[in-house]
Formats: sequence, C-alpha cells, structure tokens
Amino acid sequence: MEVIGVIPCRYKSSRFPGKAIAPICGKPMLWHVWNQAKKTKYVDKLIVATDDNRVYDVCYQYGIESIMTSEDHNTGTDRVAEVAERIEGDIFVNIQGDEPLIDPDGIDSVVSEIVNNDKVNVANAYSLIENMGDLVNANVVKVITSIDGCAMAYSRSSIPYPKESNPVYKRQIGLYAIKRDIILKFPSLSRGYLELSEGIEMFRFLENGYSIKMVEVSDGGSIPVDISDDVPRVELLMKNMGDK
Repeated sequence: MEVIGVIPCRYKSSRFPGKAIAPICGKPMLWHVWNQAKKTKYVDKLIVATDDNRVYDVCYQYGIESIMTSEDHNTGTDRVAEVAERIEGDIFVNIQGDEPLIDPDGIDSVVSEIVNNDKVNVANAYSLIENMGDLVNANVVKVITSIDGCAMAYSRSSIPYPKESNPVYKRQIGLYAIKRDIILKFPSLSRGYLELSEGIEMFRFLENGYSIKMVEVSDGGSIPVDISDDVPRVELLMKNMGDK
C-alpha cells in the first residue's frame, strides 16, 4: 500500500493566525512537524496542504513539497480529501500541522492498524491523560472507547463522568489514517449536530455510521500549539529534550 502523509496548514487559524509558520526555535512550526513525520517507516510521500501563499512560500524556502488547496474547507480532513482527489495513494494520513513534537512511531502505529487489518478503514490516535488540568481544557479533545477499541464519542468536556468509578481519561490526538475510498467520501457526508456543536471533525464519520479504530500511542509529553502562549512551552520542551 502507498501511504501519503498530508499536513494540513491553513493560515487563518481562529485562535492563532499564521501559526503554521510561527517560528519555533528558529524554524517555522510546519518544518518541525514535517521533520518528525519524515522519520516514519510507513509514509511514502509527505505533503503540506495549504490555502495561503505565505505558507506555500515557506514550504518552498525549506524544500518541503506542498500543494495549494481550496480556502473553503471546513476541516483539515476536508483538505486532505482534496489532496486524495488529486494524488494517487492507498492510505492518507492526516498529520496535524500544530504538533511540532509528534512522535514518528505514533504515526506508524496508526497507519499499521489499517495496513495489517482489512476491516479497519479509519484509525485515530489517542494517549492517556495524566495531567488532570487537561480535563477542563476545551482545546484537549477527550474520547471514550468501546471494548473492541473503537471510538464511541468525543468531547471537549471531561468524559466519562466519574459517577461510580474512577475512569481512565483519553486524549484524542489529531492523527488519522484513512483508506482512499473512505477519505474521498468525507466531504459529501452530512455534518451532524455533534460535529457542529463540538467542532470535532471525526464525529462526521461516527454520525454517518462509520467505525473508527482508536490506537494508543505515547505523546512523549508533546504539546500541541493552539495559541501563541504555547510556543514558549514547546521551545522549552525542545531545549530540555536537546539537553538530554
């Protein structure tokens, strides 16, 4: 199977405009994501998908393959779907452009779930939540899973509610591997009230009857960049990792 890694990078992020090219330790954030993703063993081709010439120009400057896509996409997965319409491949991996410390092994784990299991069409990464502050952080998406490891629901609230036991909390990571025929259907699927309410695009699959296999990965202490204040936190973590 040919695996295409796609890093969606729109410029007009509502919480942090231009964050895809925001400097982190002297290099744009998208470079860090790309540099981590290229270390994988499963991804055959890696592309940045953007809607803005400023991002496209930075990619050119750093020798990163990129493609211009529509400005009208509702989500990053819609943008990946456009790439799938234009580029051949069997599996398309949505690698979030705001995870500069994403673990390459985590990407491979999610892809391998599809490569090694014919019944899995969509796979999504998660990690265990250890910082209880993340439970009340609406930028951290939580997921609950079934006994067979499939997603049952996502929420920006802290689910499940601990009424009768001490639950395990899981953080959904914006890392998805999707078979070509399924990703091509994504833009035409109805956007249900859960996706629109929570602002979580994977609900589009659940609300339209598709199963999502959840794959546990280590986040390695990674910090997603949601707002500008996250940049110095990531830089400090990178510095500490470099000192080890």
